[in-house]
Amino acid sequence: MNIRLGWRLARLILHLLQGLVTCALVFPWAGVPLRERLVRRWSARLLGICRVQVERADGAAPLQHALIVSNHISWLDIFVINSLHPCRFVAKAEIRAWPVLGWLVAQAGTVFIARGNRRDLRHIFKGLVDALAQHQRVAFFPEGTTASQGSLLPFHANLFEAAIDAKVPVQPYALSYLDGAGGWHPAVDYTGETTFVDSIFRIIGGEPVRARLACLAPIEAVGAHRRELSAAAHEAIGAALGVSVH
Repeated sequence: MNIRLGWRLARLILHLLQGLVTCALVFPWAGVPLRERLVRRWSARLLGICRVQVERADGAAPLQHALIVSNHISWLDIFVINSLHPCRFVAKAEIRAWPVLGWLVAQAGTVFIARGNRRDLRHIFKGLVDALAQHQRVAFFPEGTTASQGSLLPFHANLFEAAIDAKVPVQPYALSYLDGAGGWHPAVDYTGETTFVDSIFRIIGGEPVRARLACLAPIEAVGAHRRELSAAAHEAIGAALGVSVH
């Protein structure tokens, strides 16, 4: 391990420890506005340590109260979105097993869902509707898993029903990670046999990353069907990324 990589890893570990302390000592009594400020600041610093520069792409204004859906590429995705627009996330249960980060995102309000667990899905769905009714910004990744850049997997439509029940719009986000030449960054993909630790070392040991987040036009949910919302969001994100969808 070279000196630069070792220094970045040490800074990352210290930042994770600071996050643990904040979650243990501050979050239990902090209100939503303070939590969001802390999450935004902590996420931005995490990305800075990983040499990930976040930029807003041209697009629609981000809604303060909506169901957010985004394409899913990397473990970085949650922190990129939270560094700009903190959300309460719904994520697959495997994320809870990430070392340290899994616990931190849980403390930030992430709800974890197990694949194929219909009872769990019904419980989480009610929680989503309640959170949206309380004017929170809620987000999930409708692909259900990470995909390589340049591709977009089919969307699962079930959770789009929460926007219909809560009578809030769906706002798609398009997320991409670019290298210095403006192409897909090769170190960011988190698919196949890549482990969480492997991914961290590839990112902190590779070239700097530009994370580009585009907030797209909201989709009205009132009177719509969940499959219509899913298809519209899928098409919008694919168009923003320049990815053909079927």
